[in-house]
Amino acid sequence: MDTILSAVLGELASRSINFFIRKNCKPKALDVEDNLQRSLLRAQVIIDEATGRHITNQAMLQQLEMLRDAMHQACYMHDTFRYQSHGEEDAKDQVVSHSFSLSKVNSLKGIGSSNRKTRILEQLQDTLDNLNCMTLDMKELVVFMTSYPRFYRQPYSMHLLLGNCMFGRQMEAELVLNFLLHAQPNGAEELEVLPLIGPGRVGKSTLVAHVCNDERVRGHFSEIMFLSDHDLKDEKLTFPVERCVKKYQNSLLNKDGRMLVVVEAAGDINTDEWKRFYAASKRCMRSGSKLIITSRSDKITKLGTARAVTLKYLSDEAYWYFFKTLAFGSTDPMMHPRMAYLAMEMARMLNRCLLGAPSTICVLRDNFDIRYWCKVVTLIRQNIKLHVSKFGEHPTDALNQNKPAHLRRMISNSEQIMVYHQYECSSQKEVPKVELRSVIFGSVKPTGRFEALAWRSHIPPYYNYIYTCEVRDLKSTSSKRKRT
Repeated sequence: MDTILSAVLGELASRSINFFIRKNCKPKALDVEDNLQRSLLRAQVIIDEATGRHITNQAMLQQLEMLRDAMHQACYMHDTFRYQSHGEEDAKDQVVSHSFSLSKVNSLKGIGSSNRKTRILEQLQDTLDNLNCMTLDMKELVVFMTSYPRFYRQPYSMHLLLGNCMFGRQMEAELVLNFLLHAQPNGAEELEVLPLIGPGRVGKSTLVAHVCNDERVRGHFSEIMFLSDHDLKDEKLTFPVERCVKKYQNSLLNKDGRMLVVVEAAGDINTDEWKRFYAASKRCMRSGSKLIITSRSDKITKLGTARAVTLKYLSDEAYWYFFKTLAFGSTDPMMHPRMAYLAMEMARMLNRCLLGAPSTICVLRDNFDIRYWCKVVTLIRQNIKLHVSKFGEHPTDALNQNKPAHLRRMISNSEQIMVYHQYECSSQKEVPKVELRSVIFGSVKPTGRFEALAWRSHIPPYYNYIYTCEVRDLKSTSSKRKRT
């Protein structure tokens, strides 16, 4: 008893001494920054190792997701602190306006210079403490993690790996994989259904296609079939699933006959239509077959037999990590601090838009020059300011809702691009030769209405994202209005 008591008193005394030392000795900015950088490296090693393994334990997946979020936040704060002085220099040179300065630093704008630095230093220290605690909590997880099999052994750089995977969806992908691959209890006759919900353009279809492309899933199911909610409106119950079973009868018999059916719905699903479809699917599909429903509406959760998987937009910190890694590639951002600051401004102004990031990143990497990057920042800021003043919303929000958006061109302020409609098509179909980034940032100027390729995805389902556009002359438009 005395031994335990002395140990407790010793621990309390140690913690008290550390508290007073930290309270009375203010850490130097460089020391905190160096310590944070080392902690980021430790966290990155754990996450990289975990990403390469097939982890099925959901508690471990959640813990890894928490560490990943903490790493993204720490990276964001570290870069904000490192590059803020370059933002102040650019503001003096009228390259970057103060009204669009980084949000994390912007909240401290009304405070005096010395107090402001102290507050930022405190935020850095809090971020460092949080990341250190998260890393320490991972000791047992790191030991358990080695027992899980590896996915791959690819000696790729991070920018190549991120460009060919679905960033920020590791936990959700594992949840879907675990649902598909786990065996039902003996005697269970229920046809299992997994709802997958999330807002538009968040990556629901991409996530499902990414998982379905996994070798284990392809080997587990004899046939994988994709339907829309319109396919459920079959009054005679001659459902596509029944036709599929007849068409692939031989192959289904060869591999236990398991099928995976993915139903993509834009919104709610009619309950009566779903009941008929589910009954017909249960009748004709063999044991072990499964259903996945994707929708923007969370009302489909009641149709599931498993807990729904929810996709959300990336956080600002995660989006910055993604944007920076791909924009700089193998180049160290610390060697180009002013450009790193401009990249932070662009990432923030793009409003976490994953569809707009790749084309912007391609332009930046093709023109790795500080003056050109300044022009891109100016153009993006101008487009946001004009769109918000005219329509009251960010152009990204308009595009996500398939509303028309008005964008200026870099080479001419007297011209704007009207974006009317966005859709995606498979890689097998012919795509437009005109690229949207060549129209916005380059000299390409098609006449009349035209279709432009916004982005060609490098991961399943390999969609091509296409916009219907038109270039308008603002001077001629305004003169026509005056005449009328």
